[in-house]
Amino acid sequence: MAPTIDQLIAEKVGLLFGGNATVAGITALPGDASTRRYYRVQLSGNGAPPSLMAMQLPAGSGLPISSEELAVFKDAPKELPFLNVHRFLQGVGVRVPKIYGQWEADGLLLLEDLGDTALWDQVQGLAESEVLTWYQKAIDELLRLQVAGSARRDDSCIAFQQRFDEKLYLWEFEHFIEWGLEKRPGANVDAKTIAQLRETFGAIAKILDRQPPCLNHRDYHSWNLMIHGDAVCVIDFQDALLAPPQYDLASLLNDRITDSVVTAAIEPQLVEYFRQNFNQLSGRAVAREEFLDIYRLSAIQRDLKVVGRFYYLDLVKGKPGYMKFVPPTVRRLQRNLAQVAQTKQILPLLQEHFEAML
Repeated sequence: MAPTIDQLIAEKVGLLFGGNATVAGITALPGDASTRRYYRVQLSGNGAPPSLMAMQLPAGSGLPISSEELAVFKDAPKELPFLNVHRFLQGVGVRVPKIYGQWEADGLLLLEDLGDTALWDQVQGLAESEVLTWYQKAIDELLRLQVAGSARRDDSCIAFQQRFDEKLYLWEFEHFIEWGLEKRPGANVDAKTIAQLRETFGAIAKILDRQPPCLNHRDYHSWNLMIHGDAVCVIDFQDALLAPPQYDLASLLNDRITDSVVTAAIEPQLVEYFRQNFNQLSGRAVAREEFLDIYRLSAIQRDLKVVGRFYYLDLVKGKPGYMKFVPPTVRRLQRNLAQVAQTKQILPLLQEHFEAML
């Protein structure tokens, strides 16, 4: 009989710390959109941290990648993507959780416990100046990932084997069309509207595909950044890939309900903070308006995909918890679509559907 997760964790803790530590308690943590499960493990005894995190991989998954659309490698990965990307990011100085032990065959990793305070939690109730400071710290860590990571490119890291290209952008636009429009309960969308949307989405995909790429986290948002002491620590990085630098920035400043704290007054300051520091550190010279155009298109593209994803998670994966984020995402889309020359004309096509989502 296979050991229970509690037995497996206790066994591996014993291997790591010998008789110096024992398991004092194991608490299952709320799940996220992935198939991984997490547990906080309390330890007692000398020579071990007071707690650590256990990551349980899905049984029989081989080498799982969170996003099925990213499984497009020339050669199949020979290592768990989380471990592969972790090693690279740690090597370039990005603050990621320490790995105490890894047993891929048993589907278990034991990691540093970074606590429960995400960046989102940290900024609640703070003054605008303090919110600005914390998001600047998150941008500093993002710049380290993007600039230092790109400068020290290593093709053995799977992040450099995959790119946000026209094909992937189109896949994500189709994800919105399929789940946000065609399969959304009660939806009724005509073929002409779909054709017009695809024409616009295709043009945006070509624009974004032409942008010079750099290393991106791909899901760099306020819930994947943990505050540990004064440090902003990065988690959930296994889907890292090459993309325009604006992609991760759009994720950080726009995801879910972030714009309730990253207000219209703060957002331009943070975008300009990123642009100036990115130009200085990377040696590029991206002009402000050029940078903003791609930033806005990246935010729109990502939010459209996210709306489709939330409906998919609800309807297919039985995870309705993300549906509460659909209305704020839609309201942000309405604002951004109206501000961008390439997307103004499709807002009337989407307005009826957006209103049904609010």
